[in-house]
Amino acid sequence: MPRYEVTIEKDACDGIFACLTRDPRFIEGADGLATVDPDADPVYDCEGEVTDNEERVVATFDDDRIDEAQQAAAACPTDAIIVEEVGE
Repeated sequence: MPRYEVTIEKDACDGIFACLTRDPRFIEGADGLATVDPDADPVYDCEGEVTDNEERVVATFDDDRIDEAQQAAAACPTDAIIVEEVGE
């Protein structure tokens, strides 16, 4: 399974939330912008590490759901989401 990072650049996010309909791990954060919560998916148990600071959210996953994350990134009209495979 690929290890990958999902990055949301907060200054580019407008809170349109097109990502939420593509991947249930994306949710609305307390600041009104998109964030990632591995526990938000009602169907799949998901483990991931999430770092959230003033500039960006970075979530790292090691599962077979990179396609869902890439679909969420592609749906973002402001290109605020980046999905990249990363090494171990």
